[in-house]
Amino acid sequence: MTLVVNEWFGPTIQGEGPSTGQRCGFVRLGRCNQACVWCDEPQTWAWDRFDQSSELHEMAVDEVLGVIEAMDVDMVVVTGGERLLQQADLESLLRVLKGRAMRIEIETAGTIAPDMGGDLVDQWNVSPKLANSGNPLERRYRPDVLRAFEATRRAIFKFVVCERSDLDEVDSIVGECGLSDVWIMPEGTSAPTLLQRSAELADDVVKRGWNLSSRLHILLWGDRRGV
Repeated sequence: MTLVVNEWFGPTIQGEGPSTGQRCGFVRLGRCNQACVWCDEPQTWAWDRFDQSSELHEMAVDEVLGVIEAMDVDMVVVTGGERLLQQADLESLLRVLKGRAMRIEIETAGTIAPDMGGDLVDQWNVSPKLANSGNPLERRYRPDVLRAFEATRRAIFKFVVCERSDLDEVDSIVGECGLSDVWIMPEGTSAPTLLQRSAELADDVVKRGWNLSSRLHILLWGDRRGV
């Protein structure tokens, strides 16, 4: 069993969503089935700009487990890239981690349905892509998959928003798919951008009954890898 890994780091903190501020370690998997124009981790997939041979590392599951153990954390966040492209081998790692009573969060774009033991993931951080991502609709939006995540009762839905008009698109998706735990996160890789967009969005987000997420790691450390 092997995983294609881009990087790993920790201990650090979760910077987004309902677990913001919690101490954790990150494992970032390589490759993606999206191509977001504002992607902040393009080194996982944009081979016109990055060297695939230096960015991606094929690692045995036991090797990945070893780097997680060295972090000495109680929570692991599996991010990417699109994590569920490697779902079968990822399940092997998660089973070991759950056997050690670790909390597991997986971040995904919500285009591939979960197909692993329902008790392995404590929280699915599902981030459906909007038109602002630049991905065509047929690539980025899979209502049946989003409903499958909702049915796990362990999913939150985190939408990256650039401007207030994006909220109408979010509302359409939430209504069509019956999503219940909705988070809005402003797009941005600098503190001034995040603060400005958060202020512009906050009132509308609250009125719609949703939650607002910042990006704490950006506010603390800027747009740096490995923190």
